[in-house]
Amino acid sequence: MKRVIYATVFQLLLIACKSTSFTDNEKELIGRFPAQIMPVLQVTCTADSLFLRQTAREFNRADLQNDLFKKLQQQMLLTVRDSVHPGVGIASPQVGISRRLIAVQRFDKPNEPFEFYANAYILSYSDEKQIGAEGCLSVPNRRRDEVERAETIVVKYIHPETLQFRNDTVSGFTAVIFQHEIDHLNGILYIDKF
Repeated sequence: MKRVIYATVFQLLLIACKSTSFTDNEKELIGRFPAQIMPVLQVTCTADSLFLRQTAREFNRADLQNDLFKKLQQQMLLTVRDSVHPGVGIASPQVGISRRLIAVQRFDKPNEPFEFYANAYILSYSDEKQIGAEGCLSVPNRRRDEVERAETIVVKYIHPETLQFRNDTVSGFTAVIFQHEIDHLNGILYIDKF
């Protein structure tokens, strides 16, 4: 009898590990814009502003292997590279998906590629600071303000392709982009820092 119970529990755990946690709303939103630029939420809209100030949820392993995740990445990349409103980074909450996913343009790498980071967190900040102008796709009218950020950070994330946890030490302007985008995952906009 115990073996049957253990086998059943084990099977349920396997099923749970393989099922995605995408909500019906998320599935509908990602499906609505196949291979297209997604609308970016704006702080000037009350509902958008409230949504942008939520803490984003993590992805599970099955989510990262799902076609919806790959579609979300593709759509986020198209959105941040939009020739009308280009950016250097984007967080999934900005396109209505409150999950821990960011795309960052890596100015510290050859060819300055955009790369994705799932379940991203900042583990440490350097004592050295830098002040620079920041803008945001979610703050209209190309508003830019001076923001103080750490010069160097250590980022923890899951690599979306290998599904391995990684840490990365990042400095300079690329570190600013990471801090800005991870703030989005924590429900913080740069304009909240004043």
